[in-house]
Amino acid sequence: MHHFNYKNGELYCEDLPLTDLAEEVGTPTYVYSHATLTRHFFAFDRAFDEHPHLTCYSVKSSSNLSLLRLFSNLGAGADIVSGGELFRALKAGVPPERIVFSGVGKTREEITNALKADILMLNVESSQELTLINELAQEMEKQAPVALRINPDIDPKTHPYITTGLREQKFGIHFNQALSEYCRARTLPGIEVKGLDCHIGSQLTEVGPFTDSVTRLLVLLDRLKELGIELTYLDLGGGLGVTYNDETPPEPDEYARAIREALAGCDLTMILEPGRVLVGNAGILLCRVLYTKPGPEKNFIIVDAAMNDLIRPSLYDSFHAIQPVVLNDRPQIIADVVGPICESGDFLALNRDLPVFAPGELMAVMSAGAYSYVMSSNYNSRPRPAEVLVRGHEYFIIRARESYEDLTRGEEIPDFLLKGA
Repeated sequence: MHHFNYKNGELYCEDLPLTDLAEEVGTPTYVYSHATLTRHFFAFDRAFDEHPHLTCYSVKSSSNLSLLRLFSNLGAGADIVSGGELFRALKAGVPPERIVFSGVGKTREEITNALKADILMLNVESSQELTLINELAQEMEKQAPVALRINPDIDPKTHPYITTGLREQKFGIHFNQALSEYCRARTLPGIEVKGLDCHIGSQLTEVGPFTDSVTRLLVLLDRLKELGIELTYLDLGGGLGVTYNDETPPEPDEYARAIREALAGCDLTMILEPGRVLVGNAGILLCRVLYTKPGPEKNFIIVDAAMNDLIRPSLYDSFHAIQPVVLNDRPQIIADVVGPICESGDFLALNRDLPVFAPGELMAVMSAGAYSYVMSSNYNSRPRPAEVLVRGHEYFIIRARESYEDLTRGEEIPDFLLKGA
C-alpha cells in the first residue's frame, strides 16, 4: 500500500496535489510519502517481533539524510556498503551500534573509520579482508567485531545483476571455506567473532530462496557450535521484493513467518536489511511532457526526465507504471516514454499501452523510491532533480535541485590552458 491516490481525478501524495507541487518545485522531482515510509517500516519490523532482531535499513536503496533520519527515529539501524554511506548514516544520527558494514572492497580508510566509529559489526567478505581488519584493529589497540559473509550458492531467481548468493558471484566467502575461516578468525587477536552473515540478492518474489539459505546457514551454525565458536548475530540480509507490475512478492508477515519457522530453536539475534521493500513504492518521479511525436513505426512521449534520473528501465529492463497526474477522458495509444538524452537507451517505458498525453501535462513514474536518485548521474550535463518529502498536506525539499553551477563545482582549468598553450 502507498499514499499516492487520485482525488477528484487528480493524483495526490498524501493530502498534497501533485500539480501544486510541480508548480512550486518544478520537474523532474522525486517525491516521497512520509506516511508510506513509516507504514512500510512498521509493517516489516513488527512482523519479526516474536524474535530478537534489529532492522537495518539498506542505505544503498535511497540514501537521503532525511530518509535515514526518519528510519532511525523509528528504531532502525543502517546497512552500509561504503565509507560514504557510513558518513551519511552517522551524519543523519543513526547510532553507530546499529550500523553494519558489508561490501567486498572495503579500503583501509573505510575500515579504520568504521572501527573509530565503533559500529556494531563489519561483514567480512574475503580471507584477505579479514587479515587487513585484524592488522588495522591491532594498530588501533581494538578488537574488530565481525561476521563472516557466507555465499550459500542459492539461486534467488531474480535479475542476474542483483543476484549475490551464487558461487560465481563476487560476494561473500564460499560455503565450503566458511569453517576454516571462522577457525582462523577466532585465533586473530584483533578480531571478535560476533556473527554469521548472508545476503542472496534483491527483488526476490518468493520465500523459498530465503528459507533455503537459512537451512544452509543452520548447518554451518551447528558445526561452529561443535567447534566451540559461539555467535550473537545472524545477519540474513535483505532482498524482499515489491510490486512494480504483476509481481506478487510475499507480504512481510508471510516472509517473517517463514523465516521464524526455519529458525525454530535458534536464539541468535537476527539482523535484517530491508531497502527496496521500505522505499520502492514510497516514491515517484514526477515529470512533465515536453513533446509528443507520432510516427509510422513508433509513438513517442518525450518528457523532461531521462535515464540519468531513472536508469532502472535501461539497465535492468525494469517496469515502472506510468500514470497521468490529471485524469480525463482520452484514447489509449502504444508509445515509448523517452527522455532528452542523446542515447537510444534513454527510455522510461517501451511499447506501453498509455493514455494520450499532451505537451505540458504532468506524468508520474511510479515505484521510483528505490535505486533512483542514488543511481542518477549528470550525463549530458543534466542537473539532478530535487527530492521532496511529503507529510500530510506539507512538503519539504530534502535535496535542492542542482544548478548549472553545481555541474562544474570542483573543476578547474589549468593556467596553461587559460593562456592558450
